[in-house]
Amino acid sequence: MSDPSATTAQYWRGRRVFVTGCSGLLGSWLTRELLDAGAEVTGLVRDWVPSSRLIAERTVDRMAVVRGDIEDLDCLERSLSEYEIQNVFHLAAQAIVGTANRNPLPTLRTNVAGSWNVFEACRRVPSVLAVVVASSDKAYGAADGLPYTEDMPLEGRHPYDVSKSCTDLLARTYHASYGLGVCVTRCGNFFGGGDLNFSRIVPGTIRSVLEGRRPVIRSDGTMLRDYIYVPDVVGAYLALAEAMEDPGIHGEAFNFSTESPLTVLQLTERILRVMGRSDLQPAILNQVKNEIQSQYLSAAKARERLGWAPRYSLEMALAETVDWYRSYLKS
Repeated sequence: MSDPSATTAQYWRGRRVFVTGCSGLLGSWLTRELLDAGAEVTGLVRDWVPSSRLIAERTVDRMAVVRGDIEDLDCLERSLSEYEIQNVFHLAAQAIVGTANRNPLPTLRTNVAGSWNVFEACRRVPSVLAVVVASSDKAYGAADGLPYTEDMPLEGRHPYDVSKSCTDLLARTYHASYGLGVCVTRCGNFFGGGDLNFSRIVPGTIRSVLEGRRPVIRSDGTMLRDYIYVPDVVGAYLALAEAMEDPGIHGEAFNFSTESPLTVLQLTERILRVMGRSDLQPAILNQVKNEIQSQYLSAAKARERLGWAPRYSLEMALAETVDWYRSYLKS
């Protein structure tokens, strides 16, 4: 990412920030940007994964680390209190839809019980001023009318979707009942360098092509989704956190999207075109179950209230992502 803007750097310099899920895809990018902006970052790390960008790129050497789990309320409260945290980014979650479908209980424990622990710990520690919570477009569930807007009901039905609906509702409960300064983000599918879950369409397709193999589409290829580059998501989270200086937006949710949905097949074809391998026709398995056919978001509220807009075209984002995997898979 580019250097933080002067406004962002001024806001975050010396600010004490706690990030759950800091070793994940979004967490690694967000943590580095916060550190570059001068924040004092403490990250909650459950599993030490050497291949994570946070560790592999030595970002972890620039921050404080708490080894623990969001299911441990005492650990969360102690950490927030001892590091006198002001801003919290709650990103930690079990984020793989297929994993949630196969084995729902760990997903529900992490995403639902873990979230209420984060909110309860934040409520108890008076230094905490603002909490940004990662929800998802999946929280809306299936809807008759698209794009999703923030005033639509949250009607997740499948395990992962329900876990995000619950996270979202819990955040608003803690604002309405206890005045917790919290806002919720709802995004589509992230992609970018550092995502090592190769069951996802972007890294899986790129790896297949680099190895000279046909990419695999697990669905029938017609599912319609939002795809957003991680640096644009980082910009969205920072813009929202900075805007939370105004308590008038506390308790609200914001969609972030490029507003250019693609089918899985269309995205795969774009990747193949960027990589110059349109000859590698994808293998379509049509094996996916318990997933919503069409999901995409309106970002009008974020544009109007936060002044946010994505900075990257899809082609530019995919080209940068391909370059990252080409370098990573060579090493």
